[in-house]
Formats: sequence, structure tokens, C-alpha cells
Amino acid sequence: MISPTTGLPPTATPLTLSGIDAALRAAWSADTCSPDDLERTPWSAENPAWGHCDITALLVHDLFGGVLLCGDVRSSAGEQQGHHWWNRLPSGLELDLTREQFILGQQISTPRTVIRPPGPLRRQAEYELLWRRFGAAAGLVLSDDGEAGEATSAPDSHPADERP
Repeated sequence: MISPTTGLPPTATPLTLSGIDAALRAAWSADTCSPDDLERTPWSAENPAWGHCDITALLVHDLFGGVLLCGDVRSSAGEQQGHHWWNRLPSGLELDLTREQFILGQQISTPRTVIRPPGPLRRQAEYELLWRRFGAAAGLVLSDDGEAGEATSAPDSHPADERP
């Protein structure tokens, strides 16, 4: 896993927002989708962002730093359906590269700031797979093991059920 904003590998060409978006779309798949979301709705190429908000927000955090945001997801009928993660970049701009996944009228609550989870993630394998695929699609130069540094730790500041 890479450290937030440090130890990033050089790129052959500069990253652009459209390039990041395209690389994420190439990296998202059923095997990187959240198992919790897969129980509700299968992953499909027609809704590629489905179930990828947590590990995508962490990847964006690794690239740019900033703050992780998390809100509750409620169905159009008001039923709790999990959590949605996105980013607030150091500039203050909020960036949500997976908001489009909510096509059934789901609503997202006002976000709360969360500290990056310490140590291995609940979805560590999916995060690492997403990072490797993203890196390849974005033209990042990765080490032989597909990694670009070590993870940092921070105190846990959110309930375990919303951990990525």
C-alpha cells in the first residue's frame, strides 16, 4: 500500500482528472466491488462505480492527501444501506468519483470527516488489486511487487461497520 502523498511513483505523462477517471473505470470490476454492495445488487459494467467508493476514496487520498468524507446511504424509502466515501482535497474541493453509482434514488447524508483507517483494511486485497490495475491503466511506474511504499497509521475514528 502507498503512503498518502509520499512515495508516489513517477508517471510517464502527467495525470489529469479525466485520466484518473478513465484509469479507475478500467480498474473497477466485480472482484473489487464491496461484498456488502454485491449482496444488494450485482456489479455490472453499466454501473462500474457500484461498490467502489471506499477503496476509490482511499486511492484518491493516497494520490492527493486531503480529508476522507463519509456519509450514510439511505434508500429512496429511507432504509439504511451502508456508507458512502469521497474526498475533500487540500484545496477544499470535494471530489466524489463514485457518486454516479446511486441510480435508484438513494440519498447521502451530510458527510462527516473520518481519519484514514490504520493498518490493513477490511478490504485490503481489493484495495491492492484496484491500486495495481489503476496504476497500470494510468501509466504509473510501480515497483516489482506492485507497491509504491508503506501504509501510515492513524487512530481509528469511525465505527467498524463503515471501515473500508
